[in-house]
Amino acid sequence: MTGRRGLRVPAGVMRLAAGQLGGRALDPALPWAVQRTRLDQATRIARLPRGTAITEETIGGLRAEVVCSRAAGPGLTVIHFHGGGYCLGSAGTARAWAAHLSARTGCRVVLPEYRLAPEHPYPAALEDARAVLGALAGAGPVVVSGDSAGGGLALALVLSMRDAGQELPAGCILLSPWLDLGRDRRAVPDLVRRDVLLSPDWLEACARAYAAPSRFADPLISPLRGTHGGLPPLLIQAGTDELLAPDAGLLAASASAAGVDVTYTRWPRMWHDFPVQAGLLAAADSAVAQAA
Repeated sequence: MTGRRGLRVPAGVMRLAAGQLGGRALDPALPWAVQRTRLDQATRIARLPRGTAITEETIGGLRAEVVCSRAAGPGLTVIHFHGGGYCLGSAGTARAWAAHLSARTGCRVVLPEYRLAPEHPYPAALEDARAVLGALAGAGPVVVSGDSAGGGLALALVLSMRDAGQELPAGCILLSPWLDLGRDRRAVPDLVRRDVLLSPDWLEACARAYAAPSRFADPLISPLRGTHGGLPPLLIQAGTDELLAPDAGLLAASASAAGVDVTYTRWPRMWHDFPVQAGLLAAADSAVAQAA
């Protein structure tokens, strides 16, 4: 859906909508197929800038959406991995964010449809991420990005490249990243109360679908558990009212202490993954502007 610039939904209304989405779609009692369908239905309200072009391509053996604005040209590519706890989500989940970023920068944004758990647990998603990045190598500078679980996947990809001595992306953008699958999310009751979208039960179900608990400490599964020196510049964005806020803050502190160029921004009273509501929410547009 294409909308007019300047038309926004009040934050209070969007907060209520996020809460309804969490209760309707992100419910560990529901089959994964039902959760996936309901989340995908919710992304249909995305408002895209005029002139947005979306094409389907096969990149590195994976289906991917390529999002470009009318002004896009050869140059920078952003590879963005969608969220959904490694178990839900699709290119459509992050389509609005990608379109608004492309409209502001002229970059193209690639949204891979990586394999999902529990049908395809770790390391399937990481293998797919490597395949897409490898297929785009040599086509110009690349920034790796991701939201929620996709943020964890993006950081795991960069850590694996660093450890293998490979050339790193030009930068990494992490939106509300999920970086530690073994962290006790009930340890901060105030965040449990304030997060209108996520629940500890749902995160635990997704984590166990993605990997065995005995492997949660692996830095390629929980990249917060790794070392963070030698990384490309990081932009980390999160809301204050989300269960995963500690992950963002801890990564920012660790990477900054290791000498990485880190920009970490927290939006007051914002919920999990709010930047993907670009075009509808003023705070999300502000987050996209910073990423641009």
